[in-house]
Formats: sequence, structure tokens, C-alpha cells
Amino acid sequence: MLVSDFHYDLPEELIAQHPPAVRGASRMMTLSRATGEFADKQFTDLPQLLQPGDLLILNDSRVLPARLYATRSGLRTQHNSPAPSGQVEVLLTQCLANSEAHNDWTALVKPAKKVQPGETLHFYDLALKGTGFSPSVKNSREGGALTPEGAVLTAQVLSAGELGERTLRFSPVEDFHAILDRVGHMPLPPYIHREKNAPDAPEDRDRYQTVFSRERGSAAAPTAGLHFTPEILAALQQRGIEVQTLTLHVGIGTFQSVRAERTEDIRLHAEPYTLPAATAAAIVAAQKEGRRIIAVGTTTTRTLEHIARQPGPIAAHSGSTSLFLSPGLNDDFKLVQGLLTNFHLPSSTLLMLVSAFAGREAVLRAYAHAIAAHYRFFSYGDCMLIT
Repeated sequence: MLVSDFHYDLPEELIAQHPPAVRGASRMMTLSRATGEFADKQFTDLPQLLQPGDLLILNDSRVLPARLYATRSGLRTQHNSPAPSGQVEVLLTQCLANSEAHNDWTALVKPAKKVQPGETLHFYDLALKGTGFSPSVKNSREGGALTPEGAVLTAQVLSAGELGERTLRFSPVEDFHAILDRVGHMPLPPYIHREKNAPDAPEDRDRYQTVFSRERGSAAAPTAGLHFTPEILAALQQRGIEVQTLTLHVGIGTFQSVRAERTEDIRLHAEPYTLPAATAAAIVAAQKEGRRIIAVGTTTTRTLEHIARQPGPIAAHSGSTSLFLSPGLNDDFKLVQGLLTNFHLPSSTLLMLVSAFAGREAVLRAYAHAIAAHYRFFSYGDCMLIT
């Protein structure tokens, strides 16, 4: 199929710029896979729309404050120490190694062409102080100019990839993640507009994170989970719906647009996942007893369908998946029988996954209704329950 087969026109004003005032106060469309019929509901209706005995599986990955701003130093020579120059935006997308010897990450950098292997990046506290960021800016707290010695993190650029990726090696520090929490920004997608270099809004620090997030490592939120509250989770369990978790860390692929013209030419980046023992046992039991498995989000769906395609019985393990699901490509869903998901970008691999699950024509009809009914789209927007 053509990637353009998944295009639709979306008015810009329907792209949600902020989460709803109250977590969980989202609209939810229901879509039947069997009939293609849809209906307008509220997310708070979810417990009553699921069946007692359903197994609901969430992605508990925690979003890192992975967007950083740095200055760069040129290549060192024998006689010259480099001075900082040029602002660089860095988005950490995956931890490659984390030990006393090496703290290596894959990252996207902008402007990519200016950041080459051998250079060093310097990260400062200014990134969260809203003072702007350039070599000429004075450190308002210290009263001096930005210097390499004043950086709270430094990273050497080890290698460069084809699509703007860089491999960074951070110098050892006592608590890398504590510093990252202080100087990093939440990696909001580019269609959510915030002032560059400004401190994160409290709503973004809180609401671009699920209430059940546990294992940090994602460069973007598993957004279908953002709607849940402790009260809704409790209501699900009171109705007899089993709730379990797995972990898939969202990585570089979510930030890269589709470059292929045909879906069969699309290749996804691998993302690491972990299936806990309790979830593996719950899946096996649900299959044996004929109970439905409902995935919360496309990340959970991809992980479950990858696991279903592995040889041997389902058991606790860790691995990585680059599984691509699209109409005509891996569209024989083996585990997932229901999907809760947000509304996705035109011509995106996520929209293709949803179309593989429910049918392209039915999904695009439902999207057309969502636009006419002024649903809110994308990460901070409303959701859809497909069963």
C-alpha cells in the first residue's frame, strides 16, 4: 500500500496543546472491528465498556526529561583548549550502556550537520532557568560567562548516523539521572508548542507522564496511558478486569517521519522491552480461559504482537522489537483483541497499526467523524477504544 493511503486533513486547531484540565476527563470514541460502527463516549465510561475477566495491559515506561540544550566545543588540538560555541538541541533516545566506565546514549541533535564525532557537548543549569542559552549569555547565578568548566554534564560525540543520530558518551558524574531531572526538558512532540529554553510547565512535568509509570527510559510518553487515574484503575479492578503491565521504552523511531512511499519499504528502529513474570502468566491464563486481552496503546500492542511471534511458550523475558504492523503486513493479530489508543498523525506508522487492527476504511471514517465532532488530537488529545 502507499503511505499516502493513510493521509487525512486535520485542522490545526484540533491538535491539543494542553492536557484536559482534569486527568481522565477526555472524550473517547468506541469503534467496532466487526461492524465498523462508532459511538461517542467519555473515558470515564471505560470500566463499563470492558467485560469482567478482560486482561488490560499497560506500558509502565517512564518518560525521561530527555531534551537538553548544550554548547559545543570544536575538536581539541595539542595546544588549544576548545571554547564553547553554538547552541545544540539534544534529544536522548536510548541508553546504550550505563556503567561506571561508560554512560552511552543514542541521541538526535539539531543542527545535526554541525555536531561531528570528536566534538564535546557541554550542558548547563541554564536549560531550566528560562534565561536563554547562547555563549554570550551570562550565568545569572555565577555571574560569569558559560565555560566548559561550568558545565554540569559533558558528552563526547562518538559517532554519527544517517538520520541525525549521534552516539554520545557522558563523562562520569555522581548521579546522572538527578542532573538530568534538573537540566532536562520533557520531550514534548514538535506539534505541542512551548517557548524554547523556557522552564517546563508544571502541567507538562506531571501530565506528560502516566500515573503508573515506573521504569524510566522513554523519549516520548505512551500517550494512551495518560488518561488513567488511580480512581479509574480501581474501578476497572472492582469490575473484575485484570490489570497488568509491561515495559517498552519509546525511542528514536517515534521522532522520525516516514520517508518511504510504500508501506512494505518501512523499517522501524528496535526498541527495548521487558515482559514481567506476572504479566506473562496472566497472558497465558487469559488465552487458556478465552478472556480478551486489551492493549493500552500502540507500544503495548507492538510488544505483545512481537512476543506472540516468538518461538516457545510465553514467559518472562527482555528483548527488543522492530515489528511493523500495517494492513497486509503482520496484520494477523495473535494476542491483542482490544486496543485503547489516541488519535494519530496522518500517514504515520501508528495510524497504520490501528488500521491493521480495525481496517483502514473504518478507521478513516471514524477519524472523519472525530474531526467533525471536534475531538482533540494527538498526545494530549482524546482517545478511541477499538474492540
